[in-house]
Amino acid sequence: MYGNSISMASKALDFLWEKESVISNNLANVETPGYKAKYVTFEEEFKSRLEAAAGDGERDNAGDMSAAIAGSTYRIHTSAGETARADGNNVNADVELMELTRTSLQYQYLLRSVNSDITRFNTVITGQ
Repeated sequence: MYGNSISMASKALDFLWEKESVISNNLANVETPGYKAKYVTFEEEFKSRLEAAAGDGERDNAGDMSAAIAGSTYRIHTSAGETARADGNNVNADVELMELTRTSLQYQYLLRSVNSDITRFNTVITGQ
């Protein structure tokens, strides 16, 4: 009923939820010797799947778009970046806190947007 926009938002919310979890785990391990920060990717795979679905020039093909959305997933990677500390831990708490704040705001914004869309649909259906 809501089309691909709700499916897309649902995938994005799942990704942002997992990203917050990974960042929180990084922060919890900021003092763990040898711990390597982890990060989550989603956008590039999601974008390439959507572009592939629209590759034939028919961007309105809802089935292809639905399959692209459903097939997209996030991946958790371990940072291979430089270690700034002698104990081998490469978590930068300031960077992680900034990213956690940004991710939390994105999640809240997207959730409000979905709620607003559902409210509009319900208003149209009920006429109230």
